Amino acid sequence: MEQTYFRRGFGLKKEVAPLIRSEYHSTLVERIRARGYRETWGEGSRQVTVRLAEEFGFCYGVDRAVEYAYETRAQFPGRRIFLLGEIIHNPHVNRRLTEMGVVFLHPDEQGAFDFAGLVPDDVVILPAFGATVADFRRLQAVGCILVDTTCGSVLNVWKRVEQYARDGFTALIHGKYLHEETRATASQALKYPEGRFLIVRDMPEARRVMDYIEQAPGAMTRGEFLEHFTPKASAGFDPDLHLRRIGVANQTTMLSGESLDIAAEVGRSLARRYGGEPGFDLSQYFRSFDTICSATQERQDAVHQLVDGPDGPPDVMVVIGGYNSSNTHHLAVLCAQHTVTFHVADASCIDPEAGTIRFKPAGTPLDAPEVVAEDWLPPGPLTVGLTAGASTPNNKIGEAVERLLRTRGLAVDDVPEPAAA
Repeated sequence: MEQTYFRRGFGLKKEVAPLIRSEYHSTLVERIRARGYRETWGEGSRQVTVRLAEEFGFCYGVDRAVEYAYETRAQFPGRRIFLLGEIIHNPHVNRRLTEMGVVFLHPDEQGAFDFAGLVPDDVVILPAFGATVADFRRLQAVGCILVDTTCGSVLNVWKRVEQYARDGFTALIHGKYLHEETRATASQALKYPEGRFLIVRDMPEARRVMDYIEQAPGAMTRGEFLEHFTPKASAGFDPDLHLRRIGVANQTTMLSGESLDIAAEVGRSLARRYGGEPGFDLSQYFRSFDTICSATQERQDAVHQLVDGPDGPPDVMVVIGGYNSSNTHHLAVLCAQHTVTFHVADASCIDPEAGTIRFKPAGTPLDAPEVVAEDWLPPGPLTVGLTAGASTPNNKIGEAVERLLRTRGLAVDDVPEPAAA
């Protein structure tokens, strides 16, 4: 009987590695990294110093997902291959998979996929974000070959949420309720008949939940709560029943500090609400685990180091990554707190000939339009900081460096000679 579920690849890493390296590697990025994450080009008023964050770009989970997708194409050359959503949130990588014949299955506005055209002989790749329990079971029912690239950090969150549901705790998830990862994470609570979840976007939204728990002045009424949170909660969610015992989890790519703050506030809120009950034990009402993935944390820490270091923040920060990439979005928000910041989806957003950059201001909604800035590099010698989300390949980072240098009329070889001893 043919195996229909794969999670560890096909043993073709050596076969696909040269192709992946040729498509995503950057000699220029490696050169800057080797020189202490800093390099200077030009002299006088045209001088540009580029500083790279010390952690950026592809993380282990993304590397693994991309590798497995390439292995899948090599393993099944004669079969139709489909991808549930996007493998990662990077337009360049997804475009390459399309060119390789991978067909993308996109959900409707409610997040539902149409699997009507699939047959057992088809291969379906599950993305790094994972898939909902319902979608996974539907694909199993079709009999498709499933290649699961779900990130290990995401799986760790799933285990927590499933444990909450098993033990009778509602999963309060810090995340974006329409994001693929958050939908997949929330669905883990539904493995148990009494499992419940509620998704909050940020601290202000979490505060509204806590005000309801504490019956604080100005808190939402039951009707207002249901109107606001029903799209972000499990079916039949009753705030008067399901907010008594809470376990906090998060989408792995959220701002780590905010996730930790939300968890701490929820614990304090439950203590204020129920602390007067006889034999009160907070652990019977509240659970929390830090489930921000290490790669997200490392990239956020590296940005803090870059903008808060002894040299001060760069004159300009460029953050590279898909606009629908949550971890890239948060890197841009962090940078914008310290200096002028441009979040670009791809290196092609920098137009050296026109001297423009096409970007989205940090923190703007996903559906907000791009903005075009002219003369975006200030005159005189300057320092430009660069970082990239975990789904951005090095070649696109290197291309961005080349394009910003060309905007100043420089080439990658225009490195000043070292001063004579």
